[in-house]
Amino acid sequence: MTTSPTAGDERRKATRREWLGLIAIAVPCMIYSMDLTVLNLAVPTLARELKPSAGQLLWIIDIYGFMVAGFLMTMGTLGDRIGRRKLLLIGAAAFGVASTVAAFSTSAEMLIVTRALLGIAGATLAPSTLSLIAVMFEDETERTFAISMWIASFSAGAVIGPLIGGVLIEYFWWGSVFLIAVPPMLVLLAIGPVLLPEYKAPHAGRLDLASALLSLAAILPVIYGVKHGAEFGLSAYAAAFVVVGVVLGVVFARRQRRLADPMVDLALFGIPAFRAALAINLAGIMVMFGSFIFLAQYFQLVAGLTPLEAGIWSLPSALAFTLASFGVTPLTVRFRPAALMAAGMVLSALGFVWLALAPSLVQIVASSIVFSIGFTPVITLTTGIVVGSAPQERAGAASAMSETSAELGGALGIATLGSLGTALYRHGMADLSVAGVDGAVLAPARATLGGALAAAEQLAPDQSAHLLQAARDAFMTGFHAVALIAIAGMLFCIAVALTTLRDARPSGAH
Repeated sequence: MTTSPTAGDERRKATRREWLGLIAIAVPCMIYSMDLTVLNLAVPTLARELKPSAGQLLWIIDIYGFMVAGFLMTMGTLGDRIGRRKLLLIGAAAFGVASTVAAFSTSAEMLIVTRALLGIAGATLAPSTLSLIAVMFEDETERTFAISMWIASFSAGAVIGPLIGGVLIEYFWWGSVFLIAVPPMLVLLAIGPVLLPEYKAPHAGRLDLASALLSLAAILPVIYGVKHGAEFGLSAYAAAFVVVGVVLGVVFARRQRRLADPMVDLALFGIPAFRAALAINLAGIMVMFGSFIFLAQYFQLVAGLTPLEAGIWSLPSALAFTLASFGVTPLTVRFRPAALMAAGMVLSALGFVWLALAPSLVQIVASSIVFSIGFTPVITLTTGIVVGSAPQERAGAASAMSETSAELGGALGIATLGSLGTALYRHGMADLSVAGVDGAVLAPARATLGGALAAAEQLAPDQSAHLLQAARDAFMTGFHAVALIAIAGMLFCIAVALTTLRDARPSGAH
């Protein structure tokens, strides 16, 4: 039976069933978040075994985030039509199957495809679970707490993902990082029909498949063009893909204006606070995710840590972010969101300055703690501003756009900044020569730092030392460039916040 929130002023209190249901849906959200980061530590190992090109390696890492971002709107509309619980359970089953297949991938191409399928399945989790929370918890206080727990589950996934990934890679094989998703999905499939209510929107708009396809067709060619340009140099071929993506984006926007039930309500972009909050969210997350992928590679490929050690060293910044997020809400009582976000981004910018100058592992980790703490007001407040600035009847669509911008920002950060790092690495290694070593042996070393480590194992000690020093210097050039871009990104976000969001309030503020 389809249920809906009770009308009237009296809101029923949640029962044990709802609280157990909250736990049931928090676990897949945690797994969904883990899948965004857990693969980072496996990159050096899978690079040795699957031998992907530099472009394929970037696709393996970020295709998941792109497919999630591309399908969030589609899955939100589909859930309204067929039922949120049904969509969640279908997505959980697909996620479990795709995770199993990904774990046993035998080629880079196979892993890219399975990661894409994981992204499509993952796109069902966040909108379905948040919508079900709104149905299950009618009391506003309980609902606020439930949503806080929902957000915390994503943070918990980010915190424990690198550690669990490090442990698994240390004692098993790289594919084991995918298998950790299977048991929780099986549990959700078993208890979800019992604990979770079904919900369909009473006046759901129809699913427009053309819009869903256009949204993907606009995003992926642009990213492919950027990646191809980074791997093979700027060319008309790479530029053509970017142009095609932009043109399809224009076609998508025009279609949304004509539809009675658009996937993206473009009228919302006429609200200054809405535009500004989305821009800050996307740009901020873009530089944060771009930085974290370089940190994960630095730990193992430059500092020489094992996967387990890398996971442990990545914990401080993740824990700092999670703990600092709990302190944001009390601060909103005393400070306006724009001022609070600007202050946080100043701290983040200082953290990135430190990162660009840090000479050692300890200082690099310390700088990551600083910029992670500074970013907590941004991630906490922008969603509230987006939803609060939109008319009440459009709050659901505004929330979906906020989540899409976050996912897209993360994927863009990995793609664009990762591509920049790859390009700078290749430029720095282009003229590398090692006495007594054939150029064909050095070809993998000129492509990626992982390739340099593999090539060094075949060389004499003095040749190996020369190659590794050059490769690590080239990698750090890209790493420092990303840190400088992150500083510029934070300064841009500060300017937007102080000029456009001075009077903005998050949803529910008075």
